[in-house]
Amino acid sequence: MIRVTDHIAIDEAELSEQFVRASGPGGQNVNKVSSAVQLRFDVRGSPSLPNDVAVRLMKLAGSRLTNDGVLVIMAQRFRTQERNREDARERLFELIREAAVRPTPRVKTRPTRASKERRVDAKKRRSAVKTLRQGRAEE
Repeated sequence: MIRVTDHIAIDEAELSEQFVRASGPGGQNVNKVSSAVQLRFDVRGSPSLPNDVAVRLMKLAGSRLTNDGVLVIMAQRFRTQERNREDARERLFELIREAAVRPTPRVKTRPTRASKERRVDAKKRRSAVKTLRQGRAEE
């Protein structure tokens, strides 16, 4: 079990990794070594994630989420498999930590009388400026 937060731990078996060839520079090595990592995590089918966290994680994932609810993270920043693997896992855990934070509900407020008056005064001043620009005298 991998501890992500105090309340969330993910089983190692829920993560699947596939090593592929990285794009970009790397010399002769780039054609021989599969150093990039494709980390897959089934968000929808994970028993480790509470439902509300899974929903927020799917929203955060955006285009990295497949139609089946699988989160795919590509890591090819480093030249070794091991460092790319750690990078992909850390990025996944960071996303889960971000999704685990409950958003604070918005508290409805009403504008004060003074702020309404300031707004109306500003609109009147702006209107007067525009009227003067048209060359018409103030009536």
